[in-house]
Amino acid sequence: MRTSIATVCLSGTLEEKLRAAARAGFDGVEIFEQDLVVSPDSPEAIAELARELGINLDLYQPFRDLEGVDEAQFKKNLARAEAKFRLMARLGIDTMLLCSNVSTATIADDGVVVQQLRRLGDLADGYGVDIAYEALAWGRFVSEYDHAWDLVKGADHPRIGTCLDSFHILSRNTDLSRIAEISGDKIFFLQLADAPALTMDVLSWSRHHRVFPGEGAWDLSDFLTRVAATGYSGPVSLEVFNDSFRQGDTNRTAVDGLRSLRWLEASIADQDASPADGSDSSSSVDPAPGLDLRPLPEVDEPHGINYVELSTDDLGALTRQIHQLGFQFIGFHRSKPHVQLWLRGRARIIVSEVTDEVGTGATGADEAGTTSAPVNGTFLRGIGFDVADSRAAMERAALLHAVEVPREQAHNDEVLRGVFAPDGSEVFFHQSSPTTPAWIQEFGHDHDEQVSHIDHVNLAQPSNHYDEAVLFYTSLLALHAEPSQDVPSPSGLVRSQVMSSTDGSVRMPLNVSPQPHVEAVAGRGIGSVVEAYPEHVAVTCEDIFHTAATALSRGLDFLPVPQNYYEDLDSRFDLDPDFLHRLQENHILYDRDERGEFLHFYTATIGSVFFEMIERRGDYLGFGAPDAPVRLAAQHRKNGQLSE
Repeated sequence: MRTSIATVCLSGTLEEKLRAAARAGFDGVEIFEQDLVVSPDSPEAIAELARELGINLDLYQPFRDLEGVDEAQFKKNLARAEAKFRLMARLGIDTMLLCSNVSTATIADDGVVVQQLRRLGDLADGYGVDIAYEALAWGRFVSEYDHAWDLVKGADHPRIGTCLDSFHILSRNTDLSRIAEISGDKIFFLQLADAPALTMDVLSWSRHHRVFPGEGAWDLSDFLTRVAATGYSGPVSLEVFNDSFRQGDTNRTAVDGLRSLRWLEASIADQDASPADGSDSSSSVDPAPGLDLRPLPEVDEPHGINYVELSTDDLGALTRQIHQLGFQFIGFHRSKPHVQLWLRGRARIIVSEVTDEVGTGATGADEAGTTSAPVNGTFLRGIGFDVADSRAAMERAALLHAVEVPREQAHNDEVLRGVFAPDGSEVFFHQSSPTTPAWIQEFGHDHDEQVSHIDHVNLAQPSNHYDEAVLFYTSLLALHAEPSQDVPSPSGLVRSQVMSSTDGSVRMPLNVSPQPHVEAVAGRGIGSVVEAYPEHVAVTCEDIFHTAATALSRGLDFLPVPQNYYEDLDSRFDLDPDFLHRLQENHILYDRDERGEFLHFYTATIGSVFFEMIERRGDYLGFGAPDAPVRLAAQHRKNGQLSE
């Protein structure tokens, strides 16, 4: 499948955008007119740069407000178009995007538009230019793709075709069935964008909130399958207007964009071609006769969290807290004395000490693979996932342009491979096994008999890479994005979205903090930063009252819970007074629904990490969402006290 990206998706100069697109692996780009206008380089120089980079210039866009005007204005518009045709010849581009008129159209007559498109085609033919006519969702008289297609069909000109843009089509909830009527050779260009489900005017939605495929709410697999079934064989291009993308790192955004296309391509590569109307088909044919689709190695959802790794420069405080929670120290790594393992049943915490003298491997890596120096702090460095086929998972990750984590290992260590997540943390793939993981022998013997396990891991995400993280975990690990929620905190709303496996064995809430200041953590990889929102590891226990009492006797610094919370809890659930008293004296929070009960407590934060101990009763599947504001407010107060 030929991939392309509009330069408007990326930050930087036109030259920087071309280099980033080529470096990421795109086959071509769309030149957005404004990018060329502000460039000091001539069209010839841009064309030469593209040739040197080995990237094609696929489309010049956009040409606006041509049709539906009176004759005098139309002649002026033709003269303007001819100037652009001459410019395109200098660039070596042979396709122009023509948007439906949004501002100057005064004639709502399809016959007039058909005739004007035909005349434009005659002019374009003299320059060898194809015109891809696109219905903008807010067009004055033409706002639906099927209307635009009827006009193109009526023009009946070899130089006049249509452009299908997923945003303009899906944002209007247009019936997709008529895509099947369009011949693939009359689709001159295809543009893709996803978007979150928002209720707002479509123009603002389009200009500020588009995202790459897989990062929004639309079924682009179905959309691309329908277009591919027409026989379309041209570029599959990204046109995404997004404020964060245009302010972010150019190279990183380009890689994220290509990953989204490769994931989307793979989602339809192996599909049987069943009719769009849902009727049964006894034969299996290529669902994309014109597109050369590449599959990715198939991966199943992960079966669980094998371990969590924390890095710290305050080893005493962190390991003391882990011990207070009932974890058992297993030992130091046999070849890495600064790395140790703690167990509580199947909940495994690796602790790596960050020191000035000893490198932990807690280094970042940029897109070129260069590393940065270890840093101070306590932070969640990585997660190991149990997967059915670790080799296929790693191969898939590489094909999706994830950066591999450099890892030192002795000759007798288990070979473990992983990649950097968008937030800079590390994701490792572990071959599932019913027995104790082999790597534990590198620390000693597993002899903890408790039944605890890691219930979920809550990760903080930089706001400008939040959508990238959703796509990363969806495409690499086949996790599912649950509907997002906004949680109130003293600093504003915290956006939270859970990534989970179908069976619930892996659950990861991704949170974006409203707080503006950030803490540099090179050890989180790829030059990332961790926003001032703590992350945590949630561990199950059989008896939370016993766990809390043990932790209290060992001096655990609990996160304090206000008296007002327990009074409100009593009014909401009418709890037994003795039970309510036990909750309060053990700093335990409580929630329940029709499926069961949820009891949990939190530790104080060390660096950017804290723990949550939980007991699920019945079939409660949530995370105690009503208690999240209490936790956030308590952390805000405690952090404020520490800074005074």
